Amino acid sequence: MTDNWGTPKWIMKTYEGWFDPCPLNPDFIVDGLNIEWKEKTFVNPPYSKPLPWVQKAIEENKKGKYIVLLLKVDCSTKWYKALVEAKAHFIWFAERLKYNDCGKTPNFPSMLVILE
Repeated sequence: MTDNWGTPKWIMKTYEGWFDPCPLNPDFIVDGLNIEWKEKTFVNPPYSKPLPWVQKAIEENKKGKYIVLLLKVDCSTKWYKALVEAKAHFIWFAERLKYNDCGKTPNFPSMLVILE
């Protein structure tokens, strides 16, 4: 299974103009975990290690920032529990998403997580 899935175009359009600390862009070489995020940030983190991205999102949200994450649905994880404790909002998709980079559908459901 690949770890990097390009965000679907319709989601990209929804969050157009928002800061993205981990884009699939080789010209944007930066460690998004070690920089200050913007007031409105959209994150589609690597699916194999979402915990550090979730922790950073919660940290940035505590500074008053509005953060949206695109994550796979997995209610059995530490990062999911941390999001619940942070009073995140969860939007689960009724079907599996088709991702831009490969036109394929992953074998897991996805959700948007909102920290406002």
